[in-house]
Amino acid sequence: MSTDNSDKQYQPQNLTLRNAEHAERYRATDGAEGHIWNGATCLLLTTTGRKSGQPRETPLIYAQDGDDLVVIASKGGAPKAPNWYENLVVNPEVTVQILAERFSAQAHEVDGEEYTRLWDLAAASWPNYNVYAQRTDRKIPVVVLRRTPAS
Repeated sequence: MSTDNSDKQYQPQNLTLRNAEHAERYRATDGAEGHIWNGATCLLLTTTGRKSGQPRETPLIYAQDGDDLVVIASKGGAPKAPNWYENLVVNPEVTVQILAERFSAQAHEVDGEEYTRLWDLAAASWPNYNVYAQRTDRKIPVVVLRRTPAS
């Protein structure tokens, strides 16, 4: 993983809007509240629970790569990947909301040069990813969300 942004220090976060509350406010306001969080852009990702089969909604920081969206399965550098990531490994068909727009997407993990390029893209907008990578021994997954063509 590249450390091009390693000179940027960990930025303290405003935690007043997180997780379920973040998702609820984002959805209720079509992203007017929650799309920008601590200076980063956020989306709502809905996966299918790998055990329950129920929809699971998670607010995530994202970066844009052309028409694709990039999300990082960091979980703040925890030893295990976040549940949303484990869910999309089992079922990569997801729903995304950005502001008021909702659409279906296909998720896939990247590696190699694409991993490094997209990690750097995401870390440019959220330098804390580099700090999270230093907290864990696992390779933090980089996931691309590609819009599913309308049928």
